[in-house]
Amino acid sequence: MYRTHYISEAKKMVGTKVKLAGWVHDFRDLGKMKFVLLRDRTGIVQVLLKKGLVSDELLKSVSVNKEDVVCFEGECKESKMAPDGVEFIPTSFELLNKVDGKLPVDPTDAVPSELETRIDNRFIDLRRRKIAAIFQIKSIIANAFREKLLELGFVEIHPTCITGAATEGGTDVFELQYFERKAYLVQSPQLYKQLAVIGGQDRVFMAVPVFRAEKHNTTSHLNEIVQMDIEMGFADHKDAMHALEAVFIHIMKRVKEDGAAELKTLGVDITVPTSIQMYTYEDMVKKLNGAGFEMKVGEDFTKEAEKKLDEVLGQEIYFIYDWPTPVRAFYSMPKEGNETFCNAFDLIYKGLEISSGAQRIHKPEIIEKQLKARGLDPYNFQFYINAFRFGAPPHAGWSIGLERLTQKICGLDNIREAMLFPRDRMRLNP
Repeated sequence: MYRTHYISEAKKMVGTKVKLAGWVHDFRDLGKMKFVLLRDRTGIVQVLLKKGLVSDELLKSVSVNKEDVVCFEGECKESKMAPDGVEFIPTSFELLNKVDGKLPVDPTDAVPSELETRIDNRFIDLRRRKIAAIFQIKSIIANAFREKLLELGFVEIHPTCITGAATEGGTDVFELQYFERKAYLVQSPQLYKQLAVIGGQDRVFMAVPVFRAEKHNTTSHLNEIVQMDIEMGFADHKDAMHALEAVFIHIMKRVKEDGAAELKTLGVDITVPTSIQMYTYEDMVKKLNGAGFEMKVGEDFTKEAEKKLDEVLGQEIYFIYDWPTPVRAFYSMPKEGNETFCNAFDLIYKGLEISSGAQRIHKPEIIEKQLKARGLDPYNFQFYINAFRFGAPPHAGWSIGLERLTQKICGLDNIREAMLFPRDRMRLNP
């Protein structure tokens, strides 16, 4: 056994014999005294080797470089001179692996590296405390999403990522060869979660990778992301928005509580809302025009309009709902009595859309009408429309982009920081 405890655990077990393993964060050799800063994913401890305190043989045997992989056995002792008031006195040492060559990225952050270099060498970049903190918070977000939805009575499902039809109209999809047939990587689990609800599962959720072949180059888009999706039967958009509000607040609470150390490492403080204000699309257009920013009803919000809204509202988080029907997906349910608007919504956090959803059309004749209104042939969508011919209940849903939410919570400039191995237009490795 290379390790009996992590460093964070060992620091609480002063006087107890333990075995620690990790990487050499730093090393100082003063002849009769040597210091090794040992690092694992839970923290750093100072290992002290001093003549008279450890055997001469052990003192002589410890000669290491930064990022060598090592194992020490011994015990923690209180020390006013050591970081955190605890140092580790070893009785044995094992060199598990040596670094061979110059490190392309400095895990101590003493020497900065460009983002491209860091991503090229992600396996070393991940050893940096700030980068490790990002992915610890991302894990908390994903688990909090799952935790709250299970509490709300949702069932987790695992749909396919391969489809035989381009489910959103045939554009911006990655084509692949599936034996003798053509197939595609899914852009969204939209169809599959709707089928699960139609099949009687009623309330479902999932966290799945999705793929979009969009040739963008922005700080908030990737070509592969993780979507955290839900769909709920016998529900409208207001029901879905209330579920999203509950899930978002729960995620923020968990990050604030369980990720306190990581937020501190990142130099970030977050506010947990008690509720989320809901504004109609028309409310927002009126507010913009009232603030001197001209916008017509029916137009989508530009980046400049979104920035102005943040200034006008002075709020970090808010909903926009009841959107113009033409600017939303064809499957968004038109409003009863006024089909120029539909039951769709977005959740905006720190100036970025981090979730989008709607009540879905559950009647085939309405879906066909909406397709024709967009100049699309319903025949090309029969694979979708036919699912609603055999007793489909009213239903609604939404998705959260896990990387986008992580980006905003962690205060990151680029979404690629929030993906372990990001895929964009130019990157297929590592």
